Amino acid sequence: MPFASIRLLACILTLGLLPAPVAFSADTHPLDAVYAQAIASPLRTDEDRRADARRQPLAFLKFTEMKPGMTVLDIDTGGGYTTQLLALVAGPQGMVWAQADRLRPGFAQRMTEHPQANIIAAALPYEDPVPQGASPLDLITIVLNYHDIAFMSVDRARMDRHLFDALKPRGHLVVIDNAAPSGSGTTVTKSLHRIEKKVVLEEFQQAGFRLEAESADFQNPADSRDQPFYKMDMPTDKFALRFVKP
Repeated sequence: MPFASIRLLACILTLGLLPAPVAFSADTHPLDAVYAQAIASPLRTDEDRRADARRQPLAFLKFTEMKPGMTVLDIDTGGGYTTQLLALVAGPQGMVWAQADRLRPGFAQRMTEHPQANIIAAALPYEDPVPQGASPLDLITIVLNYHDIAFMSVDRARMDRHLFDALKPRGHLVVIDNAAPSGSGTTVTKSLHRIEKKVVLEEFQQAGFRLEAESADFQNPADSRDQPFYKMDMPTDKFALRFVKP
């Protein structure tokens, strides 16, 4: 059977309504011990640990409000960094669907070398990215790749509506991406791998989502926003948005 259609079976290692958008800070959290265990898991690769300095997995997990037992959809899984981290917190009672239009060799290698029974690969188009049987979902994540989707021939409005429909009431969608200069919209999504926060806000609000919180933990004021991430010797300035389905 094709890799994308096979549930990746293996033995996993043991392991309130807001009235308006609020600023978020990664302070003490009831699940800190769970998050720390996930981040320290031997299933994570050396490359993951090198990336942690710029991707801040603890701040990310706190902002998502990820909990054991959740059902999650990670859009455009890439090499699987976010997918595997979420699955380690979800635990054996949870499930994480790893979606991409095509599954990358790096993801396949990760799952071969460090498999998890609670990860399901799903090669699906972005316009219809929700796997059959996945919904209703507790959480959807789109991390550092909405800008990629924006320069493809993708009907993002259709995609965003599918994501809205797939979430449980009060379920969350978290988007983190590289910040583009104000007024640039989607014009530098391919050249700089950045997208303007205003665009993301408008598109998901039009789909029915409500902005619940923003995080400043991924911001970098020293970033001039005029270079792609791979040409920089510092973390990019990122926006982090948590939407809720009313």
